Amino acid sequence: MLRLSELRLDLDHTEEDLEEAVLRCLRVPKERLLSHSLVKRSIDARRKDRIRVIYCVDVVVQGEKALLRRRSADRRIRRSPDESYRFVAHALSSPDDLARARPVVIGAGPCGYFAALLLAQMGFRPLLLERGQAVKQRSRDTFGFWRRQSTFKPESNVQFGEGGAGTFSDGKLYSQVSDPAHYGRKVLEELVKCGANRDILTRHRPHIGTFKLATVVRGLRAQIEDLGGEVRFGCRVEQLLLEPAEAPGSKRMRIAGLELSDGSRLNCSQVVLAPGHSARDTFAMLDRAGVAMERKPFAIGLRIEHPQSLIDRARWGDAAGHQLLGSAEYKLVHHAANGRCVYSFCMCPGGFVVGATSEPGRVVTNGMSQHSRNERNANSGLVVPVFDSDLEPYERWPGDPLAGLVFQRELESLAFTLGGEDYSAPVQRQEDFLAGRPSICLGTVTPSYQPGVRPSDLAELLPEPMVAALREALPAFSRKLSGYEHPDAVLTGVETRTSSPLRIARDESLESLNVIGLTPAGEGAGFAGGILSAAIDGIRAAEAVALRLIALTSTGKP
Repeated sequence: MLRLSELRLDLDHTEEDLEEAVLRCLRVPKERLLSHSLVKRSIDARRKDRIRVIYCVDVVVQGEKALLRRRSADRRIRRSPDESYRFVAHALSSPDDLARARPVVIGAGPCGYFAALLLAQMGFRPLLLERGQAVKQRSRDTFGFWRRQSTFKPESNVQFGEGGAGTFSDGKLYSQVSDPAHYGRKVLEELVKCGANRDILTRHRPHIGTFKLATVVRGLRAQIEDLGGEVRFGCRVEQLLLEPAEAPGSKRMRIAGLELSDGSRLNCSQVVLAPGHSARDTFAMLDRAGVAMERKPFAIGLRIEHPQSLIDRARWGDAAGHQLLGSAEYKLVHHAANGRCVYSFCMCPGGFVVGATSEPGRVVTNGMSQHSRNERNANSGLVVPVFDSDLEPYERWPGDPLAGLVFQRELESLAFTLGGEDYSAPVQRQEDFLAGRPSICLGTVTPSYQPGVRPSDLAELLPEPMVAALREALPAFSRKLSGYEHPDAVLTGVETRTSSPLRIARDESLESLNVIGLTPAGEGAGFAGGILSAAIDGIRAAEAVALRLIALTSTGKP
């Protein structure tokens, strides 16, 4: 089978046009083309007056070897790569041995679920512990909070519960991580098995959407349980039970078990720790236990809303509304004169801005879209990287890995106060923010944030260097994207959960630097950013644990 790339067609093309493009690329008659199938479809909108659709297809053609030799100079033609996933190990132990060496996964976000799924598929019958609730109850709690029909639940919200923070998001499934082993394909195929639309396999920038994600995570859980794994909800890990490593004089520790929120203890020797970026109490517990951690770069800022129709026209021109295009996205970056960088983050076409706090008395924003992306507003984070100098007032010592958490909490508490202390978020018209005056009322753009909003002055919320960078960036963005300067565009604060502010250090085998048997993984551990990269890291963590378990079994150790 051959793979053809860079097949460019006009927006209003037919299936016959695609087949003709394949034949032109191959330079063969139609009767030699046995079949062709779509691999990937993307959009080139650099020229709004001539938007092109770019295809990558796999083809079966007579005389493949001779054709490859004849067309070897054409970079668009190559052999189709083998993207199938192969398991690195299979459990060979008896049921009693499996029970004694049962791996434990902490956290049911994308990383934790894929770590557990892969371990289950390899026959290791994992136990998955999740502090929050199953997705059905979690959805009731979260939507109830947004609609002011129920109180905020610290253990069941946008951040905590089955599916992780990505469940209430746009559900983006693309990443910039290097993936030579095609783990990403494995992730997408498993998501399709669990109910995701098949188009995520062929779209250049696929996404699922919130309601679809709820279905998918239930399917992942069912697979794990069918394969002998177990998932427990409402089960928070309070403490790692550690013991000295066997080597005399070693400063390393070994995991021996876990203490859970109900007071029970669980014996285990292999743990995948995938807590998510908002598990601040877990990070504090790890710090007390002496687990090696380090500071990691992260960013904070605001979320901005425009009419989706405005963004569509700016990106697509007269083609806005075409069925192949859907709701337009954007990606913007500006390097400010004060040395700060401002960039768009987690852009959600046709979506909502939602309350994403995980702690009482704090306000946090996030973006969310359904699969259809057909709501009236587009929203995106506009964030600024945090410098070490920003964190100095919050450090216990230079380089304190928990300083970022303290900084985040301070901003979120201030946003809660500015919003009126009822979980409403402080908002401001773009024109008022640029002019340096508080907003008294809003204009033609209706904010979508739930539970509610309160006009305010967002300059009181962020550090001055970040405010200055944002005020410089917004006019610059309007020069790149026509209409972005809309005076009534709504800014909402505060966006703090862009990524984990720390990293749980691990070695090349993915094991903690100083705790044998502990495998930190995913976004909260500092090794991923988004659903796909977190799921990929979960697969890698599962493989590492499986190989360790096989090695331990062969030596007769528990």
